[in-house]
Amino acid sequence: MLIEGKNSVWEALKSGATIHKLLIQNNLTDSTSNEIIKLAKSKGIRIDFVARDVLDKKTTNRHQGFICEVTDYKYAEVEDILNLAKNKNEDPFILILDKIEDPHNFGALIRTAECAGVHGIIIPEHRATPVNDTVVKTSAGAVSNMMIARVANINNTIEILKKQNIWIYCLEVGGEEITKTNLKGAIAIVVGSEGNGVSRLTKEKCDGIISIKLNGKINSLNASVAGAIAMYEVVRQRG
Repeated sequence: MLIEGKNSVWEALKSGATIHKLLIQNNLTDSTSNEIIKLAKSKGIRIDFVARDVLDKKTTNRHQGFICEVTDYKYAEVEDILNLAKNKNEDPFILILDKIEDPHNFGALIRTAECAGVHGIIIPEHRATPVNDTVVKTSAGAVSNMMIARVANINNTIEILKKQNIWIYCLEVGGEEITKTNLKGAIAIVVGSEGNGVSRLTKEKCDGIISIKLNGKINSLNASVAGAIAMYEVVRQRG
């Protein structure tokens, strides 16, 4: 898997990801570039300094002079996410994505989740985008600092979380207005797919439905925007 862009490469280096090779554009002298090169050298990572057109041929022209080759993303287990919250002495805060297929939405949700202090993200194995180059780029490197678990069955996982006394709310129209819902304590927010929202069976498994008040003529928000609003409502209520 390729990671491109200064922020993404920087976060990958800091996270301890297995990096096989770092490709850097020749003659970059700014302070950020120098810090990245210094860190890579301290970790003994192979660095190849190349012309810009070499990087352009490998990926988009938004690489900012940096591309690293890493092993495929290593998914966590749901138990790892719960243990992270426990070790931090915090109530679990989990994001569940129900068949998100747009890698840009997925990456944006990862970035917001990392900023909001979400302990981990759960995605299904099928009919959902995996962590790929586009997801990593869109997340601006946040994927390197986020636990993501990939499960065979979202509904079974929800049952497991409920047994751990975690409240599950799905983000959908027709529910209780989000600011009027108590979102404190151990919680998981389910965000549905771009076209179909949260699936019927998953919705039935949830403890409640929360909705964002819309005042315009459009009756829905982009999945990543809606998810961001929901995550930060949790942050607001937790204080």
